[in-house]
Amino acid sequence: MEQENRVRMERIAADPQSGLSAEQVKRRFAQGENNYKVESSTLSVPEIVRSNVCTYFNLVFAVIAVLLAIVGAWSDMLFLPIIVANTCIGIIQEVHSKKVLDKLSILNAPHAVVIRDGKRQEIPADQLVLDDIVEFSAGSQIPADAKVVSGELQVNESLITGESDEIEKREGDSLLSGSFVVSGKACARLEKVGKDSYISKLTLQATKSKKGEQSEMIRSLNYLIMVMGIIIIPIGIALFVQSFIYNEGTFHDSITGMVAAIIGMIPEGLYLLTSVALAVSSVRLAQKKVLIHDMKCIETLARVNVLCVDKTGTITEPGMHVYDFSVLDGADQLEISQLLADFVAAQEKDNATMEALKAHFSNGSGMRAREVYSFSSETKYSGAVMNDGKSYVIGAPEFVLRGQFAQYQEQIATYSSKGYRVLVFAQYEGTLDRKPLTEPVLPLCFVMLANPIRKGAKETFAYFAENDVDIKVISGDNPLTVSVIAAEAGIVGAERFVDASTLKEKEDYYRAVEEYTVFGRVTPSQKRMLVQALKEHKKTVAMTGDGVNDVLALKDADCSVAMASGSEAASNVAQLVLLDSDFSRMPSVVAEGRRVVNNIERTAALYIVKNIFSMLLAIFSVILMLDYPLEPSQVSLISMFTIGIPSFVLALEPNKELIRGHFLTNVLVRALPAGLTDFIVVSGLVIFCREFQVDLDCLSTSCTILVAIVGFMILHRIARPMNTGHIVMLVGVIAGWILCMLFGRSFFGITEISKQCEMLMVIFAIITEPVLRYLSLIVEWISARCRMIHARFSRA
Repeated sequence: MEQENRVRMERIAADPQSGLSAEQVKRRFAQGENNYKVESSTLSVPEIVRSNVCTYFNLVFAVIAVLLAIVGAWSDMLFLPIIVANTCIGIIQEVHSKKVLDKLSILNAPHAVVIRDGKRQEIPADQLVLDDIVEFSAGSQIPADAKVVSGELQVNESLITGESDEIEKREGDSLLSGSFVVSGKACARLEKVGKDSYISKLTLQATKSKKGEQSEMIRSLNYLIMVMGIIIIPIGIALFVQSFIYNEGTFHDSITGMVAAIIGMIPEGLYLLTSVALAVSSVRLAQKKVLIHDMKCIETLARVNVLCVDKTGTITEPGMHVYDFSVLDGADQLEISQLLADFVAAQEKDNATMEALKAHFSNGSGMRAREVYSFSSETKYSGAVMNDGKSYVIGAPEFVLRGQFAQYQEQIATYSSKGYRVLVFAQYEGTLDRKPLTEPVLPLCFVMLANPIRKGAKETFAYFAENDVDIKVISGDNPLTVSVIAAEAGIVGAERFVDASTLKEKEDYYRAVEEYTVFGRVTPSQKRMLVQALKEHKKTVAMTGDGVNDVLALKDADCSVAMASGSEAASNVAQLVLLDSDFSRMPSVVAEGRRVVNNIERTAALYIVKNIFSMLLAIFSVILMLDYPLEPSQVSLISMFTIGIPSFVLALEPNKELIRGHFLTNVLVRALPAGLTDFIVVSGLVIFCREFQVDLDCLSTSCTILVAIVGFMILHRIARPMNTGHIVMLVGVIAGWILCMLFGRSFFGITEISKQCEMLMVIFAIITEPVLRYLSLIVEWISARCRMIHARFSRA
């Protein structure tokens, strides 16, 4: 309804001298056409809590807990602390991300000078309305999209576009919210306010949650949970019906048997393990001055195969540096150097170029300047009239030399091809008057500047090249210059460059990301399109950035990295922030991601073994109309010492191996032989015990011991190579399990077993090793064949 009213709103072309009337302002406020600050589009805290608490599996576990409470099986609720911990960690992570994004503040214009009823008045920026006449002067930040109606301004749009050049705005020109007024004075009419302004739309898009975009490991875990969630309901119902109705078991035994099977089929501890491992990695990276906003990005960065970087701030240092200067026409080098030092000493240190000139040319003759003309984007030069009465200027050759440019074009091109930004220092034969030059100049020297290559940049890019990560350099600068600098930094394929202004259609971007390494003259919107094109090529894309103009590209990338020295907006949107803005930290972040992924992939197999075994044993029990042979407390005991404790130890170990293959495939290849072994030996023991009419309690204890033995064998396999730490861990968990079996018998449902049952258990324990060994060989052979077939089809 509000939107309809706003669409029908009649526009008012108020006189710049009088502005809107109080009645017109009141009417616009009533229709929501004021410049209100848009709220972050993140979920509210209650919504975050609800989304984490009200999940399918929390409902399943809640029902299980209620059923166990009804039958008084309190000792079988050992799984509940893990479920509560999982839920709390999920809430804490999302609330933290929300707080970071809610801090996103691109617009910092608390007040504005407005003309209403013919009077100038200063009011809060959120009290402005559509069609207000606002007066802008040097230092103002433009609070809403506007159009100049009188006067002239020099505007810096670097916060929005990433380009630092000042842009002249005259009557009829548009002003983007978020840009700054450098000089001049003008009145402008507000064209778009509130959520319609450019800066508000950017804020809303930047804070929008990326639903459905998860790391491969999390996607795999979610898929596993979804599949098990579908399976457990019919199996659980079938187990209860079969035990309670057909086998005429007690309600207590039927419930506990069903619960034992269900909790065995759910890897409830795996989420907790993953969260803890990622949290530990976040702490380790924080010690290396890397701030993690989203823990899942640690894994994503470890899987990245394309890294998009900017030239300035990533490949090079932010500041400029004078590399060389070349005198012209046989002039004396020392004399020109001193003259240039006197010239720059008189200038204000108001930009990076002048800072570099002052730092390099510091030994002057002591001559003073009579008049000083600071750099202007309109004139494209800095100038000064020295005490000797002569006028000197320094600036871009094409603007200073003008008609004489062709004479020196080849020499300038040679310097530019080496990646230098070239300035010319010249004596001006006319009179300086803050206007573009009109008279001839006498060139004295060329000055070559560049952003110095970051320390460690070459080693960093060499690391990524060795690890099959393609680098794409995306910059607003001249593509040739960027190409030269990229080559100097050791980026593979730096000679393949393109001017992004030639890319028009979506297909152009789709083709260009395959053909080129360096992209020059790139606009902020094109950065985002290049990231999207790479993702359409099924690439896992990381993006580095430091400005507001990078925000949407950072948001679209699979993993976003910001430099702390850049804008606050980029740091808040990025998943990972380099606090010391040192790009050479990236290999350590990748190494940390590998450690997490490889270790969790290895330990996840322990959890999946339990799931495969429990599912097959449950189906086996239903088909043969047998009671489920294990109790929930016994499943918890086995899980604690063969899965839980060892998995946390193994997950936090060093591991620098390359990540190979897919998470779920690798886990299943490791887990399937062990899960099948567990099922074969336990189901065989159940059948034999049934034939020999062994007591059910005796069978339950025997199965607990047998499953634990298989679990320790699997743990030995997973933990290889066996170093001192692994041996201590293995001995420790076995000792812990034995102590619980001896001193926690009643709590875990452990009873005495008959000699007949002992003998059967020993036999099946002995056959466990060869069964596990041969099943592993079979599964590995099948996996290798599948990979071969997949590779053949991929090449085809």
